[in-house]
Amino acid sequence: MSKPTVVSLFSGIGGIDLGFIQAGFDIIWANEKDHHACITYRNNLYGNNLVEADIAEINTSTIPKCDVLAAGFPCQSFSVMGYQRGFKDPRGNLFFEIARITDVLKPKILLLENVKNLIYHDNGKTFVTIFNTLAELGYEVKYDIQNACTHGNIPQERSRTFIAAFSDYDMLNAFSFPEEIPLTVNIEDILDRTKKHHDIYYYNSNNRYYNILNKKIPDKTGIYRIDDSGAAMRKYTMSPTLKANMGTYHDRVPIIRDDFGIRKLTPYECLDLQGFPKDFVFKDIPLEAAYKQCGNTVCVPVVKRIADNIIKVL
Repeated sequence: MSKPTVVSLFSGIGGIDLGFIQAGFDIIWANEKDHHACITYRNNLYGNNLVEADIAEINTSTIPKCDVLAAGFPCQSFSVMGYQRGFKDPRGNLFFEIARITDVLKPKILLLENVKNLIYHDNGKTFVTIFNTLAELGYEVKYDIQNACTHGNIPQERSRTFIAAFSDYDMLNAFSFPEEIPLTVNIEDILDRTKKHHDIYYYNSNNRYYNILNKKIPDKTGIYRIDDSGAAMRKYTMSPTLKANMGTYHDRVPIIRDDFGIRKLTPYECLDLQGFPKDFVFKDIPLEAAYKQCGNTVCVPVVKRIADNIIKVL
């Protein structure tokens, strides 16, 4: 019996794709325009099916028909961390590229992912536009906010909006988003404070935050971060949300004290906090790109649990 098929848009490094693969789907076509993200995707997933191009330049006739269309479309326009320009920002308009492709492919189901703030942006007008557009295309819509830390094994606060749209009302009724399950791991299960990492991850006396971090991170427990309010003002017992700006501002990478000093999390620890497989690799890309990719991607176990429920209704 053949596997149900997925076309993936705004694929990034393949976080959504991995969740669907783990649930038993076949990714038959994917698209991403960021070159470094494409390198990481090809090093870990079905590289031959990935088209590196601007989605606006893709002819829909070149995209195969599929059961599910999945897209974690760019969120900067809707994020509370950005300017919240929504559809006034060209990145916000990329949702309409999803609509353009959906109108031609007519998949049975769509799964869209974006920031939590999508629902509330512009007093709800942005989300209403998305909802109405999907309805005009013939889809019944369910949506939910899912937090990574409510899926069993991800100690990260990461709330995201998921939109599931169905071409058939019976599928809509049969589908439900996964229920919350207790968190069974903590930060200490993810981090190894006894391992010495490369010097590039450690704060030294030349760093402007060095002295204040030494004062404010007294022991080898918990996790900290530097943000607009200051350096290491608060200890977290689970990871705060990993953000794409980790790639632009390295001091925005979460911080811990280990046996060798105070350091940033490594990109691989960030991947662990996103639930990626242990054999997933970063290679042939700059460190900045790896951090950006960790913040831009999705939590794989969350998508996998949603995809498990999607495959049931298919």
